[in-house]
Amino acid sequence: MLDSINPVTETPIASYPLMSAGEWSLALDRATALVGNHSQGNLEARLTALAAALRAHKEEHARLITLEMGKPIVEARIEIEKCAIGCEYYAGICSHAAVLHDATHVAREGNRHAYVVHRPLGAILGIMPWNFPFWQAIRFAVPAIVAGNTGLLKHAPNVTGAALALESLFLEAGFEAGVFQTLRLSLEQTAEVIADSRIAGVSLTGSTRAGKAVAALAGQYLKPAVLELGGSDPYLILADADIAQAVAASMEGRFRNAGQSCIAAKRFITVPEIHNAFVAAFHAEIATLTWGNPLDEQCKLGSLARPDLRGNLHRQVLESVAQGATIAIGGYIPPEKGSFYPPTLLLDVQAGMPAYSEELFGPVAAVIAAKDSEDAIRIANDTSFGLGAAVFTRDTAKGEQIATHRLHAGTCVVNGFVRSDPRLPFGGVQESGYGRELGFMGVHAFTNAKTIWVY
Repeated sequence: MLDSINPVTETPIASYPLMSAGEWSLALDRATALVGNHSQGNLEARLTALAAALRAHKEEHARLITLEMGKPIVEARIEIEKCAIGCEYYAGICSHAAVLHDATHVAREGNRHAYVVHRPLGAILGIMPWNFPFWQAIRFAVPAIVAGNTGLLKHAPNVTGAALALESLFLEAGFEAGVFQTLRLSLEQTAEVIADSRIAGVSLTGSTRAGKAVAALAGQYLKPAVLELGGSDPYLILADADIAQAVAASMEGRFRNAGQSCIAAKRFITVPEIHNAFVAAFHAEIATLTWGNPLDEQCKLGSLARPDLRGNLHRQVLESVAQGATIAIGGYIPPEKGSFYPPTLLLDVQAGMPAYSEELFGPVAAVIAAKDSEDAIRIANDTSFGLGAAVFTRDTAKGEQIATHRLHAGTCVVNGFVRSDPRLPFGGVQESGYGRELGFMGVHAFTNAKTIWVY
């Protein structure tokens, strides 16, 4: 059974039976039968209808997100709206010739000419996490479907309700049954599905450990994979930074979704000239954050999604403190029911501590003092991750040069917080994964770039 448990009240929401081998095999048959065929219809109209359906059910599904994983209801509505915007973006480009026909690679030799078409690979399995239960699934599925593939979603067990709601939304929007399906699978069954010859590729968003396991299995069967994995995003606060701007972006980047995001700001690297001013302003803003019932419209910080996630986060904090870090605020298990963790600020963080080298998946900000700007860049890159990074400076040309040439990450931002955007490719390097989602690259991720010569 797949159990959905409210992380705030600690009460069961629902239990869902696992699929039998026959059930998921039938789903794969439906998916493979529609590859390429479903894209012949009016895909633009169906994606527009999907955006409309998302908005029509926004309150219902935002509440579902909040109940299943503890996100504040206001943020849950924003997630649903982002899904609708993503669908509208792809509706706008799905008929664009460059999506399936790359005219920039045309070759001509006399009467002969050549071009490249991007043809769908087949049924794509998406293994998605709980932290953005609607957006992560839309982010994987819609670009794949635009390319002519079909999508099969294996979601995190605690958000199975969201997964089934998504399948219903695709049907409501007019997509054929089989274009997007939810699979209720165990880990062992997921491995069987990846191995099945009817699966053409795998997209995973999750931990680095999960990514390595899926990459090994996909590689064993020579199947392409896109992996968006963990992150420990550095935010560099340089000597000429606008402190108010840096603090505002840091608050948004660190504490949105209670810090449960791969691209959340996690390491705040300061130089001596602004260290005290930044820490004081950051501390003051963190102190204003309160946690509580995420269904409350005024709630700014919801619950972590599961008790074990909170336990691991608190372990990382305590181990860092044991090695010399200082808790400026927070850093304890609250007495009330629910998987809450207070907004926490760690100072004096140094190499070797969990807060320096591990991903802190929760509302904990780690401040690292650098010797100067060059040392700050070194510390930013002193990580096994490489998902996002940000640099704060009033000299935007300098910031852009650092972001472009000096920081090792898939997305770098100058004077803002890291986020994904449907129009732009998204992904990481090193242990943050490989491949790209979103933008045109997201459409091409699971296609055969086929060269055609005509004589």
